[in-house]
Amino acid sequence: MEEPVAISPIDLQKALSGANYPADRESLAKCAAGNGADKSLIDRIRKLDAKSFENPAEVSKALFKHA
Repeated sequence: MEEPVAISPIDLQKALSGANYPADRESLAKCAAGNGADKSLIDRIRKLDAKSFENPAEVSKALFKHA
């Protein structure tokens, strides 16, 4: 089984560069993919609990709450 890739807040910031808010999970995942984000980060964005985010801070809080 593969080790989960560690994701830093800086990785998330780079992945979501240019995202328009409010944004849903899928649009954020597409933005991250377009910015060359790691597949594990894209998958984690798609699995976030909230369906919509008002700003990057909300995404970061949701992504790192279990870290």
